[in-house]
Amino acid sequence: MKAIASLMPASGLRVSECVAIACLVLAMAGCAATKDRYPAIEDAQQRQAFENANDTKTGANIDTQATYIKVVEQMQQQGLWFASLAHIDALEQRWGTTPESTRVRADALRQTGQAELAEAAYKRLLSTPLESAGYRGLGLLAGARGNYAEAAQLLKQAQRRTPTDPLLLSDLGYANLRAGRFEEARLPLMQALQLQPDSKQAQANVALYLEATNQREQATALMDVNRMPEATRAAVREAAAQIKVPGNPAAAAVPAIAGNGAPSGSRDDTALPLALKASRWAGMGGVRTANQMNPPALPAETPFSPNPTSRGTP
Repeated sequence: MKAIASLMPASGLRVSECVAIACLVLAMAGCAATKDRYPAIEDAQQRQAFENANDTKTGANIDTQATYIKVVEQMQQQGLWFASLAHIDALEQRWGTTPESTRVRADALRQTGQAELAEAAYKRLLSTPLESAGYRGLGLLAGARGNYAEAAQLLKQAQRRTPTDPLLLSDLGYANLRAGRFEEARLPLMQALQLQPDSKQAQANVALYLEATNQREQATALMDVNRMPEATRAAVREAAAQIKVPGNPAAAAVPAIAGNGAPSGSRDDTALPLALKASRWAGMGGVRTANQMNPPALPAETPFSPNPTSRGTP
């Protein structure tokens, strides 16, 4: 205040003006003190502003058809098939029907037990760039009806269009096994295993093939290498007993898996138990296992069930 008062004679300022200047200086000093004492508050405000900006940017990104499709696919990977149908309705109301929206709708219809509607949707894909997905869906529907020969034919059509999809190859090999076409099953099953060695589905289906073709030692070795839980091994053997033909001549023609060709999948199966749920091919008693920590690249499918009478959620 002495410094402020000393200005009065020199500048000729009025008392009221000096008081105003003093208040301004004190206010500025107070602001500086507050800033020095509470830097965390300012940092938090800056972070909040940054997050708000990011939220705004994210919201703008989500507001696109392609991103909405990805959101729907994520819901389906989590098994939210009924909820995904509601979002597909909203998506198509905004952007119209596209092959991508038809694909996710067809999968949701199949998984929610609406086979006729799913079949019609899959057929609409046959004249689009997603023709492979259409044939694959029709093949899965045929398998659900127990018509494995038709399923194999349809899945083969899909495989010709997308020859490197390990999930599709495993489906094709399994359908051939169920149709009694053991030699036809071998190639796609081995391809699926080598394309995705850590796939529990591919491992189990190859083990099933070996069991069904009277190569039990090789099947056991494969299951040992991949540390399959006992429940999975029992499921594989039970399914093999349903499709195995005693003295099957195909067994002699099938070379054994070489010891150095065993898949190098996960070695932590004891810590990550397999999820055995109701089959998407209901009632067929097939085996298909999937590690929850290793979802497929394509929209997730429910694993085959080792229990032919099981009826889980779609």
